[in-house]
Amino acid sequence: MSGTPQEIFQRYVYAGSLTRNADALAENFTVDGVLEAPLVPAGAAFPRRLVGREEIRTAMAAYYERQPKDGPAPNLEKTGFVLHTTADPDVFIAEIDTVFDGDDGGADVTVSLVQIFRIHNGKIARLRDYFAPDLVS
Repeated sequence: MSGTPQEIFQRYVYAGSLTRNADALAENFTVDGVLEAPLVPAGAAFPRRLVGREEIRTAMAAYYERQPKDGPAPNLEKTGFVLHTTADPDVFIAEIDTVFDGDDGGADVTVSLVQIFRIHNGKIARLRDYFAPDLVS
């Protein structure tokens, strides 16, 4: 499977953030792919570093299982992203502002993050996900 940065990013977001499907998420990675969240402290609910498609599948399934089923979902109409290509055709950067509707008419909550993707043959070989670690405590 190949694809443009846009297609690869959209498959990743759909499998992870939108459907929380660990099998589909893992299939976006190479067999030896790496998923890292460098700002997340050791011992946090969200894994800091996963190596290999099977470890990604297992750890993310466990993480998704611990999440509330009726937790907040991103408001896709308000959420936005920009993809930046680089001089290296196998690397792109996603700049994301995820918006969650405020509770009981309160202010919306915006979560900003940056992801750096390294691609090999249309699959994610390495993904560094930089977000505020308190979001996954």
